[in-house]
Amino acid sequence: MLTPDRTVHTTCPYCGVGCQIDLHIKNEMVYRVDGRFDNDVNNGKLCVKGRFGYDFIHAPDRLTHPLIKNDQVAEDRPLTMSPAHPVTLSGFAPTSWETALDTVAVRLRETREKYGPDSIAILTSAKCTNEENYLLQKFARAVIGTNNIDHCARL
Repeated sequence: MLTPDRTVHTTCPYCGVGCQIDLHIKNEMVYRVDGRFDNDVNNGKLCVKGRFGYDFIHAPDRLTHPLIKNDQVAEDRPLTMSPAHPVTLSGFAPTSWETALDTVAVRLRETREKYGPDSIAILTSAKCTNEENYLLQKFARAVIGTNNIDHCARL
C-alpha cells in the first residue's frame, strides 16, 4: 500500500454541502481522496466527484493567478506570476490579487455611479456555502443597492 508523504484535511470543492476530505499526497501529487469520519456533514462518505474528481489540481492549463486585460494593468504595481505556470491567454496579463480586486472594486463603483445600482446583478452558485451565498446577497443589497441576485439552483 502506498504511504502518503502528508495528508491535507480540507473541504470538497464540488458543491456547497461542505463534505470534509483528506487529500493523500505523495511526491507533491494527490493520489487518493478519503471522506472524513470526524464530522456530521458526510460521516466519511463522498459522492463520485468528491472521491475521484481531483485531477484538475495538477492540470497544466489550470489558472493559478488572477488575469487582467492588458490595457487595465496598473503601471505602478508589479505583476506576480509563477514562472512554473506561464499564461498565454491573448489579451490578458497576470497580475497580483491586490490589483485584480482593486480593479473589480473600481469597475463596480464606476458602473453603479454611471448606470445605477440595478445595472449590476449577482449570480451565486451551489458551489458556494450557505454562508458565502448569504454574504453575496448582503453585498448585493447593502453595498451595491440592488435586489438583482439569482442562484443557479432556482431552475
